[in-house]
Amino acid sequence: MFKRIDHVELVTDQPDRTVAFYTDVLGFKVRNRDRVRAPTGMAIDLVYLELGGTTVELITYDGVEPTAAPTGIHLGYNLIALEVEDMDKALQFLKSKGVECVWGPRKAATYARAEITDPNGYHIELRQWM
Repeated sequence: MFKRIDHVELVTDQPDRTVAFYTDVLGFKVRNRDRVRAPTGMAIDLVYLELGGTTVELITYDGVEPTAAPTGIHLGYNLIALEVEDMDKALQFLKSKGVECVWGPRKAATYARAEITDPNGYHIELRQWM
């Protein structure tokens, strides 16, 4: 009946900067772009980004200022996780692109884990399974 997660939605007020981060830094490909009207009549720009069969849908609402997200654990979006082949090499590459690790890396017997943020401040977990 249920097959897989189809996509994860992220709301941004910086669509160009966010698309550049996900494509140029993390290697996602732009699958599709669309502009639709919400039931309220508000225009919404959508960008579908794909990596390894997973899609991130970036949503930008016309004329809407985002509210500051609370710090720490909260209801709603928490993070997206990307599997990496080699944690040390991934963090080294990200640092060369100006992306600093905000947590970790933590290395355990079966995994290594770290977190970075995208231009919107959304956390992205990096996970290497041993």
